[in-house]
Amino acid sequence: MIEIKEAYNRCEEIIAANSKSFYKAFSLLPKEKRKAVWAVYAFCRTVDDIVDEGTNPVLELEEFKRSFQQFLAGFYDRDNAMWVALADVFENFQMDEEAFHSLIKGQEMDLVISRYETLDDLMDYCYHVASCVGLMLLPILAPGKKAVLQEGAVSLGYAMQITNILRDIGQDLKIGRIYLPKEIMQKHGLTEIDLQQGDVNGAFVSVWEELAGEAERYYRHSFETIHEYPLQSRMAVKGAGLVYREILSAIRDKEYMVFREKHYVSDQSKQAILACL
Repeated sequence: MIEIKEAYNRCEEIIAANSKSFYKAFSLLPKEKRKAVWAVYAFCRTVDDIVDEGTNPVLELEEFKRSFQQFLAGFYDRDNAMWVALADVFENFQMDEEAFHSLIKGQEMDLVISRYETLDDLMDYCYHVASCVGLMLLPILAPGKKAVLQEGAVSLGYAMQITNILRDIGQDLKIGRIYLPKEIMQKHGLTEIDLQQGDVNGAFVSVWEELAGEAERYYRHSFETIHEYPLQSRMAVKGAGLVYREILSAIRDKEYMVFREKHYVSDQSKQAILACL
């Protein structure tokens, strides 16, 4: 049986290794909230890794869903750091179970859908893999504020997931996924052959910028209610949003070369952004 302190430490190791941007931004939180975020991140990472790296992801995701149902009923593996830490989180915060179910549904979508016809279709996907994460975190970051902050949290999830999509185009192509909506590609004359050839032509830039504009619009919308968060949570959420938004600028600076390179925000830029909060 793993001790609670060790469970949280292992969850922290997961976020520190896999998302330096989130780790840095949410390190601004008070200790108890910070640890709770680490546990939620570990849950999200576990589901994501099942789909992207599992040997039999359909079966493994079904098993994970059963494990989560058992967890909600009070039965879980006491030797698993994620479940031990998450049990403590559910005991101390009024967590939104439905948001956790939504995340699992989003990962199921990745197992059966590799192309999206319309922007609306894509946004539904973004809700289930990203916006619901904001809803998972709201009870930790701003207890009792769901009514006023839900819309902004959903918008920030939209913005961040679109940013992920625009950053990971080349990586996604390698595993047979194209998240750029067909309707937007057709509108600008971009073909799948162009994508497969890694051609950064005018059509590609137009598609990329249209989606980047959507992301930037959602970032702005999410910041409209940022003042409703408690101060330390406000700094963490806005810091995460600003750092993530900077990925778009980093890609523009590298002339949209997303087919063979994954772009990051430098530690220096992150420090500068967070110092201005």
